[in-house]
Amino acid sequence: MGIKTTSLEPWIKGKITGDSSGILTRKQIEDYQLGKLQETLNWVISKSRFYPRLYSGLECEISSLQDMNRLPFTTSEDLKDNPLDFLCVSQNHIDRIVTLQSSGTTGKPKRLFFTESDQELTIDFFHHGILTLVRPQDRVLIMLPGEIPGSVGDLLRLGLERAGATGIVHGLVNNPEAALEQIKRDNINVLVGIPTQVLGLARFKDSKDSSPLRLRSILLSTDYVPLAIVQELESSFGCKVFNHYGMTEMGLGVGLECEGFCGYHLREADLYIEIIDPSSGMPVMDGQLGEVVFTTLTRSAMPLIRYRTGDRSRFIPGPCACQTVLKRLELIKSRDRVYLTEDDYLTMADFDEVLFVLDNVLDFEVTLTEGMHANENLLQLDVQVRGPISWEVKRNIQQALNNIPVVREARQSGRLKIFFYFEASSVMISRKSTAKRQIQDKRGSG
Repeated sequence: MGIKTTSLEPWIKGKITGDSSGILTRKQIEDYQLGKLQETLNWVISKSRFYPRLYSGLECEISSLQDMNRLPFTTSEDLKDNPLDFLCVSQNHIDRIVTLQSSGTTGKPKRLFFTESDQELTIDFFHHGILTLVRPQDRVLIMLPGEIPGSVGDLLRLGLERAGATGIVHGLVNNPEAALEQIKRDNINVLVGIPTQVLGLARFKDSKDSSPLRLRSILLSTDYVPLAIVQELESSFGCKVFNHYGMTEMGLGVGLECEGFCGYHLREADLYIEIIDPSSGMPVMDGQLGEVVFTTLTRSAMPLIRYRTGDRSRFIPGPCACQTVLKRLELIKSRDRVYLTEDDYLTMADFDEVLFVLDNVLDFEVTLTEGMHANENLLQLDVQVRGPISWEVKRNIQQALNNIPVVREARQSGRLKIFFYFEASSVMISRKSTAKRQIQDKRGSG
């Protein structure tokens, strides 16, 4: 028996044609996107201060999707330097402002502006997308910030309510025992949370002789999701684990896995997604890896056109097992890149994949500084370990790093020295935000 088609397809067909029944085609999607792209271009050119400057002297009438390649990209630096210049509505119409601080200790933050209707788009996506893994009457524990109106947990709660389910906002997990008690007390059968936090919850549960939980599905969001974490959660909780892709600039919700678990299906009525060669800026063929670029199609306050995300992915060719016509985006690789040489770089994903395989690693932080000699890098790894810190635990963690080719070769050549700091704990590192975990590159900062 085949799996059901992603719940995003009928929703998107309804947004595009006004009728959610029947067959959706790629031509319908692309004709709709072309019209919305032109509307968005006309809107930002007439209402914002930034885009008229960016497009000065350029032809902004498009007759095909390929014509978008003529337009320059928008970058995170543009957002940091000119946030108010992107506004297309009066500030009186702004319902929520989100400030995204740059990684590290310096750098201007990004500020994103949303009207009430912009936030309604996100709630609508959550409502229909969540039906892929949630049924009416399900009880969902939201382990994301949700106390403030308009925050991601609050918008998800509203979307769940429309889907006929109950969303209960727990917030970020800083006490796994309390979270497990709430799961049992409130008869929770679906979890939504940050990958490392849900992993910490599973490892805390497994360290106790507690009664089994009755979970049917888990949704991981806000950060890169290592395969090692997915596999352990499936084994520990005995349920399906889905991945969600989103970033604040895109309006939080972007894509979601179906039960085929082979890539994100995209929110194509609200976003136009491209994959480009990060060096040349030209589009790549479907199936080729590149940088994710997006254009908003339905936002009013702060539309973004050809915004470079820094994320690496590819469109997956061929049909999905769920038989949708929606495009599939391969699961996102970690976006942060810290270069050791002109060609060799490290990402947080490299460390995630080799360290989270070890069942006593709860979390870790990576910091890179300059060494005493030319071309020497010092890498500090602060590892939070469940249980006692034995010689065997230390050895396993140190050996695991040799499974990262760039680390192994840099250590052998003398370009990289690693220092380990271990902390024994029964709970995971308390997180204060949903910010993605990144390598802290402090070289040249002092």
